[in-house]
Amino acid sequence: MRLKSGLLAAVLAASPILTALAADIDSVPIETIFATSSGFWEETAADSDAPRRGYYKVVALRQPDRTAKVYLQQIAVTEEGLELVNSTELEALSAMKPYVTDIRPENSNGITTQPGLFATVFLKTDPARSESETWTVLIDDLGEIRVERATN
Repeated sequence: MRLKSGLLAAVLAASPILTALAADIDSVPIETIFATSSGFWEETAADSDAPRRGYYKVVALRQPDRTAKVYLQQIAVTEEGLELVNSTELEALSAMKPYVTDIRPENSNGITTQPGLFATVFLKTDPARSESETWTVLIDDLGEIRVERATN
């Protein structure tokens, strides 16, 4: 009985935390099928000593016809928390009406030494195909965005 009451006390003590976490996860659109954060950017504003910094996120959202739209987000990391700087649809991918099967960062160790982004989007234009096509989303150190078919 002591174990049960201890477990109940732990669950009750954690319930405000669980409620807060549930509220956070409930804010993620249910249409989100893949998202990956990777790369980084930095810019110095003319009127500020401190540069703005952040990272990129590539997101696939399921559409009613089961295909996906693919978006690129630029996110700033500030003293107050995260701030969405820009959100852009990657029309080169979305126009294909793709069935996105995966999105992966350049590496999964969390360390990127050069500014920019390299992410791989795996997709099918026909859901009956057995193999996915591989596309890359690239952002160079100047912020230029390129979407191209992978060559490997």
